[in-house]
Amino acid sequence: MNKMSDPSFKATMAQCMMALVSTATVAVCVCVGVTMNLIKVFDVNFDHMGIRTFCMFTVNSNILTGLSMLMALPYTIDGLRTGHYHLPNWVVKFMFASVTAVALTFLVSLFILAPAKGFVLIFTGSRFFLHGVCPILAILTFVFFVCDHYVTQKEIVWALIPVLLYAIVYFMMVVVIGPNKGGWDDFYGFATRIPVWISIIMITPVTVGIATLLRLGHNHFCMRRRQKDAELYRQTCGKYAIRDIVRYMARARRKYTNTADIVIPARTIWHLIENSGGTDMSLKEGCKLYLSTFLEDGTVTEQIDIIEAEQV
Repeated sequence: MNKMSDPSFKATMAQCMMALVSTATVAVCVCVGVTMNLIKVFDVNFDHMGIRTFCMFTVNSNILTGLSMLMALPYTIDGLRTGHYHLPNWVVKFMFASVTAVALTFLVSLFILAPAKGFVLIFTGSRFFLHGVCPILAILTFVFFVCDHYVTQKEIVWALIPVLLYAIVYFMMVVVIGPNKGGWDDFYGFATRIPVWISIIMITPVTVGIATLLRLGHNHFCMRRRQKDAELYRQTCGKYAIRDIVRYMARARRKYTNTADIVIPARTIWHLIENSGGTDMSLKEGCKLYLSTFLEDGTVTEQIDIIEAEQV
């Protein structure tokens, strides 16, 4: 039996490759945009260049996004090696928070900064990457390509952390301290172009709205992938009982897994149970069956030989 004995293997490889390309592209674009800001110490239209660029939320949110994409890369490469694509919860939470922040950057650039300073100015030079390319690619990557982990509603709190932390710092530096006492000038216009109380009231609901939309899009394609995997197993082992399909799944994946880390495809098993037409097996029992089968000694059993023989 070879790697293609697992019917979802090809789909997993395709997802890993798309995730690898998209996360690496975002990280590279972030490096290009930030570097362009650092090496250009003067810009007639923007005061915050060179080392001062790090006071801008645009730059910080992009850096966080680039880091989150880099953190996903080793697991994506491992998915190409083993056939299992799985990201730790903390990586997905970090990416969720950073993409929410960079999406807010994109919206502020599009609807506040661009009308005030001009679209050409806001979306050219380094700002072409930091205001446009990086946010758009990061959103597409998180929603469409990095769809391994189901984001819960409670995890929206994580998405608020970078935005709220920066909002506190910005308020202190601009409003409390002020530029005359060593603080920052109101380069985003949140205290001068509009009343500061409007900015304070709007920041949390807008961020929650962005995070909610990202979560819904991400989870939609996460569920779609799990449903597709379950359908592939049903097509492969259609007339067999759910327990036999779970055993087949575990043994097929075990044949080409070269790692001690075992990932139980709980959501795929859940979709199999939900669409089985009636079974007394619970998700907990299915996961235990998968684990015990994966860890059992011996080579490919007679059941897998029968299923593969009937596919020929």
